[in-house]
Amino acid sequence: MQSQDLKKFKIPDKPGIYFFKKGKRILYIGKATSLKDRTKSYFGKDLIETRGPAILDMVVQADKLDWHMTDSVLEALILEAELIKKYQPKYNVKEKDDKSWNYVCITKEDLSKVVLIRGKDLIKENYRAIYGPFTNGLQLKEALKIIRRMFPFIDGESIKKNNREFYRQLGLTPEGVKEYKENIKNIKLFFEGKKKKIIQGLKKQMLTYAKVREFEKANEIKKRIFALEHINDIALIKQTEESSFNRSTSSNFSSLRPSRDYTSGTLGKLKIQRSFTRIEAYDVAHISGKNMVGVMTVIGNGELAKKEYKKFIIKTQNGANDTGALEEILSRRFRHTEWGIPDLVVVDGSIAQINVAKSVLDRYQFKISIVGVVKDERHKAKAIQGDEAIIKKYKGQILLANSEAHRFAIKFYRAKSRKNMFSRV
Repeated sequence: MQSQDLKKFKIPDKPGIYFFKKGKRILYIGKATSLKDRTKSYFGKDLIETRGPAILDMVVQADKLDWHMTDSVLEALILEAELIKKYQPKYNVKEKDDKSWNYVCITKEDLSKVVLIRGKDLIKENYRAIYGPFTNGLQLKEALKIIRRMFPFIDGESIKKNNREFYRQLGLTPEGVKEYKENIKNIKLFFEGKKKKIIQGLKKQMLTYAKVREFEKANEIKKRIFALEHINDIALIKQTEESSFNRSTSSNFSSLRPSRDYTSGTLGKLKIQRSFTRIEAYDVAHISGKNMVGVMTVIGNGELAKKEYKKFIIKTQNGANDTGALEEILSRRFRHTEWGIPDLVVVDGSIAQINVAKSVLDRYQFKISIVGVVKDERHKAKAIQGDEAIIKKYKGQILLANSEAHRFAIKFYRAKSRKNMFSRV
């Protein structure tokens, strides 16, 4: 296969699994954050140095390239392991033969544990379900952290059935054993690629709670559905570039804020009202493109959440390109779903900045409202562009978030400039 052959395939810029084939025979299976970028990398001049002679031979032999898109990198990771195990491709020889790869196993206990086992230590009879092999241990550990936020599970030594501290940490009570077993069931379904079935079950459960007016429980289920529908873990593949997920299991969904909350309504029906609980504002600071930085500020439940502010040193822009810097900031930020999902994004600027934000959110498949704060020559807010109903209801918070982002960006810029100035002395 030649590089020019890629053009005819029209490969999407989405996460998923790709298959190099010779006729109908699968030669190699891989996963990708971007199918388009990843498959293109196999036709670089340095392939033999970066991937070795076997992969070069595979590319030469292949005459067809197929792919399967997934909703997230996490699902691509799981699907890759399943398909390699099923088809045993010739050029996935390491994945097929090496006994040191990891398996995810669910133990045969009343309260099952989810554990990682090396292939050389695997005794199939000891486990209720086995998934793998997974070739990248670090990525697998990151994946399990993400899954654990959605469905808490035990992964340590055996725990006594009535250990109340364990239940407290997992957000359960001794009466909540049924809920824990439901978590294990959903984890199995997830590793079997049945996410839609999980969501269908959760929606039925949510409506059941709503019918009996247990709206707090309904809202917790809604958060799980939201988390499942917004898995965009680019950091799973690029974990060496970004910080790993490090929040504890006890805060599973505290930062995942869907754009609507459940409130009481007529029996059997769910009345929904829009209620933003997390607003994020972004701004860029520099002088003529020098020492360019960006920031994110957060308003949570109407108050400044300063512990959640983030700083970004711009790496991709050499000149005074504010929209380019904003794109970099948002691209880096939305790799971090563990920071929480905002209900509203506030950008400093007009249509150009709004369009950049929309482009990034579309890329990561987030449906989040966006508004832009337009400034006058003295950098004072003179207008807000976006959804009029949102602006009318949240004008005060929008302006506060924007003003705080400007203040924080200037402060960060000055600190960075001073540091650079002294480093040159």
